[in-house]
Amino acid sequence: MADIQHKNHDYHIIDPSPWPFLSSVGVFILALGGIAWMRYINSGELPFFGHNLATPWLFFIGLAIVLYCMYGWWADTIKEGNEGHHTRVVSLHLRYGMIMFIASEVMFFVAWFWAFFDASLFPAEVEQVARTTHTGGVWPPKGTEVIDPLHLPLYNTVTLLLSGATLTWAHHSLLHNDRKGMLAGLSLTVALGLLFTYVQFYEYSHAPFEFRDSIYGATFFMATGFHGFHVIVGTIFLLVCLFRAFAGAFTPKQHFGFEAASWYWHFVDVVWLFLFFAIYVWGSWGAPVHG
Repeated sequence: MADIQHKNHDYHIIDPSPWPFLSSVGVFILALGGIAWMRYINSGELPFFGHNLATPWLFFIGLAIVLYCMYGWWADTIKEGNEGHHTRVVSLHLRYGMIMFIASEVMFFVAWFWAFFDASLFPAEVEQVARTTHTGGVWPPKGTEVIDPLHLPLYNTVTLLLSGATLTWAHHSLLHNDRKGMLAGLSLTVALGLLFTYVQFYEYSHAPFEFRDSIYGATFFMATGFHGFHVIVGTIFLLVCLFRAFAGAFTPKQHFGFEAASWYWHFVDVVWLFLFFAIYVWGSWGAPVHG
């Protein structure tokens, strides 16, 4: 009987899990709730079998289900790793999965960059297609004051570059079993991530244009806003790693959770550099600077 149950391969056959199904349900409710919330904001209706779903509560119900599934699914993954199921093959495939996820995020941002460059390189054509958009045939649109790229945006650029350095320090310390250095570097990275979010929120609250003002405001806030959302997600990711590090969860040979968080954060860093030079510097060139 013992010979039959002995595993002579490097793969891990997981137990039946409710998380894929529950996650699908949560994401569906979340998406439907987002539509319902927008209808609610515009005083509209979303009829569904005789019921009006135009309410913000549906969105938060879906969000709660998604967050619960994230916690449960990742907790099971951590448990499997602690039980020794993350063999060299399983660990390799976990890394493949993270690479594919980051690749999908790259294409996500490509869409926002595409929208921005389509509008900025061909402002006259955009004005002809969307008659409600008035650019004056130039970019940024006539009458638009822009944010000084050498002020808060440059400050945030330095902040993110520093966070990448401190995270590399933490990773290097972990590989050399220096837990004190790992905790210090990881703590500084989380603090710098929080600082970036605060500065960007301050910048948004003092921006001389709004989302609905023009195509410039729409493309600016969509690109930088979604990046800001990714910074918040990455900061939470690193904060969870920090809590786990204080609990002694990572070792030099087994630390995929930390490695995945590092990859994600460096990806966020690189995207910001493209955003800074493309949208803040090149995209606002020649326009009057606010303040």
